[in-house]
Amino acid sequence: MTDRDEAPAGAELKILYEDEALLAVDKPSGMLVHRGMGRDRVTLCDLVAGRSSGPAHPVHRLDRGTSGVLIFAKSSSVARLLADQLQGDEVTKKYVAIVRGRPPKSGDIDHPVPSREGGPRVPARSTFRTLETLATEPRHSSIVEVTPLTGRFHQVRRHLKSLSHPVIGDANYGRGDLNRAFRWRYGLGRLALHALRYELWHPETGQRLVFFAPLPADLAGPMKRMGTKWDPELFDGRRREPLLNKG
Repeated sequence: MTDRDEAPAGAELKILYEDEALLAVDKPSGMLVHRGMGRDRVTLCDLVAGRSSGPAHPVHRLDRGTSGVLIFAKSSSVARLLADQLQGDEVTKKYVAIVRGRPPKSGDIDHPVPSREGGPRVPARSTFRTLETLATEPRHSSIVEVTPLTGRFHQVRRHLKSLSHPVIGDANYGRGDLNRAFRWRYGLGRLALHALRYELWHPETGQRLVFFAPLPADLAGPMKRMGTKWDPELFDGRRREPLLNKG
């Protein structure tokens, strides 16, 4: 599955957390968040609207090919409060990606990218650490954890590309021949990028919330076939701190 492939019909909504103010879901790879210019039969917003009695607003973006944690606000007022957190440094996001080659052990990426599709480049920062390098064919690949410190268009994908280590399966910033090889050898038929962990302050209670989305089968399975020493099915960033109260 590439960025442009549609999620299978009958995709179900996987709820990670829900209360009267917000909803956290585990987005599958291949599903659009909202219709926009796409012509998909079903989007994630459609599934959320079918469950909720009122409007639900996605408060951040995930690309079609990216899976993992996505947060919806159940009112415009909550959406504004969460947007304010996103503009500051109160939200923590962690992604897991399989990338081409052997990146450094860790590093900071300060590389301008557009804040929206077709827009001008603006400052953007991420940090990363390499978790494991795999002796895959036709060339080595690595599992990395990325923490975006800003929220820009395709930021994680563009930043990894800027290091010359694009995400495997990336039709925009990777290499088609390598993507096809990993699909054929390991069954990796999707963008190898997953939003693993998301932390924020509850906009009404002030409690610190931590959401996890374990690696899905269409990413965990290929990782096993690639020879990872991790257990992908349990790979959910289990650094669980107690819930805190803001201030």
